[in-house]
Amino acid sequence: MKILRFVHQGAVHAGVLAEGGVVPVEEINARRGTHVPDSVLDIIRGGNVSALTDTAGCAAIPLSEVTPVLPYQVPPKIWCIGLNYKSHAADINAVQPDEPGSFMKPASCMMQPDTEILLPPTHITNDVDAEGELGVVIGKTCRFVPADRVKEVIFGYTTTLDLTALDVLKKNPRYLTRSKSFDTFFSFGPVIVTADEIADVDQLEVITEHNDGICSRDFVYNMHTRPHELVRFHSDYMTLHPGDLISTGCPKGARIKPGDRVRARIDGVGTLSATVKQGPFQPIIR
Repeated sequence: MKILRFVHQGAVHAGVLAEGGVVPVEEINARRGTHVPDSVLDIIRGGNVSALTDTAGCAAIPLSEVTPVLPYQVPPKIWCIGLNYKSHAADINAVQPDEPGSFMKPASCMMQPDTEILLPPTHITNDVDAEGELGVVIGKTCRFVPADRVKEVIFGYTTTLDLTALDVLKKNPRYLTRSKSFDTFFSFGPVIVTADEIADVDQLEVITEHNDGICSRDFVYNMHTRPHELVRFHSDYMTLHPGDLISTGCPKGARIKPGDRVRARIDGVGTLSATVKQGPFQPIIR
């Protein structure tokens, strides 16, 4: 099942992606007498997702009439994994770490799907790349998860876009979080596919498209640390909560400039696009 959050006629709802468009959760509740929350995050937190599997006879809204948005605006945690593919390490002349190169991103860096990446002023950074990645969505509160039980705690998978100011990072590897945290430097969704839809996550191919071509592509099985092990590993260090995201890394990022378009594409999961614009240098004090 593929779930998403969308805007229709000025209102925001959760829904299920179906053949005829988007079936709102409210429509399913009305037809089935269920009480599934009209919120993607609340569905992940235990909102009876099985009740959404049967959309037969439910009225769907055509995709042309809805605007997909972030599945939820503020993920509890955003973990990203650096240099998880050898090709990415080679692209930026970095040494691939033995353990996951984990870092966190703030909620303030979120960008809505299919909108604009606003590049920072050029005197702050003038070398930015965009990386299409596979995102893992945690579905249960968990800690010290055994390897053979990881599947139990994964709600589903999604596409992500993770951006980096490479020249900021080049100054000092300790600047990693700073180089990753500019406004509009992360997005996910707009669709989350439930884990039962993915027969073997290791066989997924992660693709970053740049303008009219493909910048990079590689299979999950070539990751240094694969998604299930990333979940197990991070659960040793902290409690994971429903809605937490782990963005698993990119084969190679696309260097971007104003006017460009980038897209993360993972067949069987979804696509996530953005256009690139030069952002303003304007003080904001509220």
